[in-house]
Amino acid sequence: MKGRMFAVGRLKQMFVMLLDCLGLFCMGGLALLLRFDFSISDCSEYFSDLLLFLAIQIPVTLVVFWIRRMYHYVWRAITAFDMASMALSSVIAYAASVVCYIIAFFAFGFTRRLPFSFYFFQPILVLAGQVAMRSLLRVWTMVSRTKGENDEERILLIGAGEGGRAILNEKATSGRIPGHICCIIDDNAEKWGKYLDGVLIYGGREQIGEAVERFRITQIIFAIPTCTGKDRREILDICKNTRCEIRTVPGIYDIVTGAVQVADIKEIQLEDLLGREPICLNMELVASFLKDRVVMVTGGGGSIGSELCRQIAKFNPAKLVIIESYENNAYEIQQELIRTYGERLDLSVEIASIRDKQRTYEVVSHYRPDVIFHAAAHKHVPLMEACPSEAIKNNVFGTYHVVRAAEKFGVKKFVMISTDKAVNPTNFMGATKRFCEMILQSRQKIGTEFCAVRFGNVLGSNGSVVPLFKKQIENGGPITLTDKRIIRYFMTIPEAAQLVLEAGAMAEHNQVFVLDMGEPVKILDLAENLIRLSGLVPYVDIQIEEIGLRPGEKLYEELLIDNDNLRKTANSKIFVEEQLPISPEELMEHLLVLDRAVTEENSKESIIELMKSLVPTYRDPNEINDMVAAEK
Repeated sequence: MKGRMFAVGRLKQMFVMLLDCLGLFCMGGLALLLRFDFSISDCSEYFSDLLLFLAIQIPVTLVVFWIRRMYHYVWRAITAFDMASMALSSVIAYAASVVCYIIAFFAFGFTRRLPFSFYFFQPILVLAGQVAMRSLLRVWTMVSRTKGENDEERILLIGAGEGGRAILNEKATSGRIPGHICCIIDDNAEKWGKYLDGVLIYGGREQIGEAVERFRITQIIFAIPTCTGKDRREILDICKNTRCEIRTVPGIYDIVTGAVQVADIKEIQLEDLLGREPICLNMELVASFLKDRVVMVTGGGGSIGSELCRQIAKFNPAKLVIIESYENNAYEIQQELIRTYGERLDLSVEIASIRDKQRTYEVVSHYRPDVIFHAAAHKHVPLMEACPSEAIKNNVFGTYHVVRAAEKFGVKKFVMISTDKAVNPTNFMGATKRFCEMILQSRQKIGTEFCAVRFGNVLGSNGSVVPLFKKQIENGGPITLTDKRIIRYFMTIPEAAQLVLEAGAMAEHNQVFVLDMGEPVKILDLAENLIRLSGLVPYVDIQIEEIGLRPGEKLYEELLIDNDNLRKTANSKIFVEEQLPISPEELMEHLLVLDRAVTEENSKESIIELMKSLVPTYRDPNEINDMVAAEK
C-alpha cells in the first residue's frame, strides 16, 4: 500500500514538472511575440535563439525548483507564505538561467542574442503563469475533495478566530471533518460580511437561527476554545434549539498542553451548558502537597476515585496506592495509568474492602501513606434506603476503619469525600455520610488532620442521572423524572477531583470544604437539554414522564449547614465551614449502638429510626418537600 502511494506521489510530481516545462516554453514564445507586437514574421528569426535559451532555462528551473522543494507541496494546503516562497523560487531559477545562458553565449561564441526586452517580459509572464498554475492546482484538489464529501452535512462554524481558522485548515487538508462549511458566526461586528478562507462570516450569535434556516445547516461546530463559561452557555442555549448536531473544539488547557489539537472536535457535552467558569487549581499548592508523598486513594476505581488518581499522578507522588474492592474497576484504572506514565509512576493496586478491618490495617501499615483520600462508599440513594444495614457496614464502619488506621500508622492528612446529601439528610445514604463527618469531628488533633469535601451531583459518574437519561434517549424514550420540580447542583468529575485536591492541600483539622457550584439546575431542564443535544425535540421525539419521588428523595439539596459560619479561602470557588468537635466517647457509644443493630439484624425500619436518633439533622423527606412546595 505504501509503495503504491509513493508511486502515485511520484507521478503527481512528474505531472507538475511537465506543466512547468510546458509553461516555460509557452511563456518564452509569448514574451517574444509581445516584443514584436505579435508579428510572427518579425520574431521568426529569433526562434532558434529562443529554443537555445529554453534548452538552458528548463533544466535549470527544474533543478532549482526541486532543490527548493517546489514539487513537494500538499496542494490543498497551500498558503500565502507558500506562494511567496514559490515566487522567490521562480526569481532564483530565472536568474540562474540567465547566468548559464550568458556563460554559454561567450563560451560557444554565439553571434546572435535575444532582444533585451525579452528578458523583461519573460520572467513576469513565467512568474504569473507558475503562481496561477499552482493556485489552480489548489482549487482543483479542494473541489475534487469536496465532490467526494457527504453532501448532506452542512456546517455552521461559530468563531472566526484561531479556533475557526484551525477548523477551516483541517477541513482543507484532511478528511476528518466531512461536510461543507457554509458560513461562520462571530460576535465581532467588524468581521460581518467578510470572508475567512472563502467562507462568509454571516453575523453574530443573534443570527444563528436565521443562518441555520438560510443555509439548511445540519451541524454546528463551536470553535472558540477560549470562550468564557457564561458566553458558551448563552451561545449553546441558542444552538440547542436548532435541531442541529452540535460539536465543539477542546478546551484551551488541553490545546496548550498538547493533549489534543484544536481540530479534534467532539460532541457537545451537557457540562458545556452549565455556564460556570472552570476551577483554577492552585498548582503550586497542590504540587507541594502531593510531590514525593505516598498517596492512597480508597475506592480508587470509582468515578471520583479514578479521576483523583489521574490528577494525583500528574504531581509526581513518591507512590500512588489504589484500594478498590471491585477488581474490574481496579484493573481499568491501573492499565490506564500504566499506559500514560509507565515506569515514571510508582503504582500499587490492592484489592481490598474497607469493611474488612484487618485487611484495611494491613494495607495502610504496609504502605504508610502520607495522605489518604477516602472515596470508597455506597452512594445510591434508593439502594441504601432498601439496605440500610449495608450502608452502615460500608459507609460508617468502613470509614471508621480507615480513620483508625490513619491515626495508628501516622498518616499526616485524611480527606474524605462527602456529599450535599449529608446536609440536613432526608435519606439513609445522606445520613450515613453525615455520620462519617461526625466521625472526623470526633478525632482529637494529635497527629492526623481530618477534613471532608462536600459537593453536589457529578455529571457522568456511575449511577448519576445523566447516563440514565442518555440510555433512555438511545432507547427511544421516555425519560423518567421522579418530580419535575427537582433542582440539583452539578459539577464535572474533573472539577470534583480538583476541589478535593486543593481542599486537601489547604485543609486544617475538622473542616468541611464546599465548592461554589453556581446556580442550581432543574432536572427537567437537564432532561430537555439532553434531548435537544441529541438532535431531537422534547415531547415530540422523546417524551418526559413524571413517576414520583423515590423514598428519601427531596426536591432540593443544600451544601452547607450554616451559611453564617461560612468562610472564604484563597480560592474564590472554595469555601470552608468549621465543625464543632464531638466527644470521642459519645461517638464510640453511637458506633456500639449501630454495631448491635446490624449484628442483631434488626429490621430496616428500626435501623432507620435509630439513625435518626444519632444524626440530629436527619429529617423526614415529606416534611422538607412539603415545606419547599409551600414556599413555591
